[in-house]
Amino acid sequence: MKVGRALTRDGSVKWCEYAGERVYELDLETRQRKGEINAIAFLAPVRPTKIVAVGLNYKDHAMEFSLDIPEEPIIFLKPPSSVIGNNEDIVYPEGVKRLDFEAELAIVISKRCRAVSRDKAKDYILGYTCFNDVTARDLQVKDGQWTRSKSFDTFAPIGPWVETEIADPGELRIVSRLNGKVMQSSSTSNMIFDVYYLVSFISCVMTLEQFDVIATGTPPGVGPMKIGDTIGIEIQGIGELRNRVIAPCTSRAT
Repeated sequence: MKVGRALTRDGSVKWCEYAGERVYELDLETRQRKGEINAIAFLAPVRPTKIVAVGLNYKDHAMEFSLDIPEEPIIFLKPPSSVIGNNEDIVYPEGVKRLDFEAELAIVISKRCRAVSRDKAKDYILGYTCFNDVTARDLQVKDGQWTRSKSFDTFAPIGPWVETEIADPGELRIVSRLNGKVMQSSSTSNMIFDVYYLVSFISCVMTLEQFDVIATGTPPGVGPMKIGDTIGIEIQGIGELRNRVIAPCTSRAT
């Protein structure tokens, strides 16, 4: 099931199910349709209380930079204010010299959890979606830590929906395309720490709330974007997240 959120003509935000060419209002708890939805816009599929991202979680990415395989996940936070949805615009901040894309599989948490075992982690996963960990690379290098470089508004594109029926998240093809050209092509089988381990590990550090997002790291091939570019993140069994890069004065993101 492909689950998301829609803005309706009366100004309310409704859960919805994408079913081919049709979109239905959805009772998320019962997974029952309520009829076709009268939407004026489709939003980021969830609004998390936090985004927990994982650095250096692909074997081939570590090899790309001749780095040692980490013994534990390297985690950091991105603010919820950085979230945008499919077809919204990534704003290229003034003064930034290099803006990079990073294609990632994202986990969406289904209910509040703390100190979950790896064996029970699946019980707390609503589904999976595409994620772009947009990064001001020059600021990351300059600052020596990652908060500013990864926290600008619009730096967390997510979508186009949450897919709740992924049989094996450890065997998914992940691809990024810049203006249609393939830049990254890998598989989640190359992850160092799988999705269930990550849910367990992170939940032992902090409480995960319903709809929180875990971005599971990027494969090799990350690179810069410029104003006017379109970046696509496609993951097998989920779909494609597409966003355009624009200058600050022309932002249409919400």
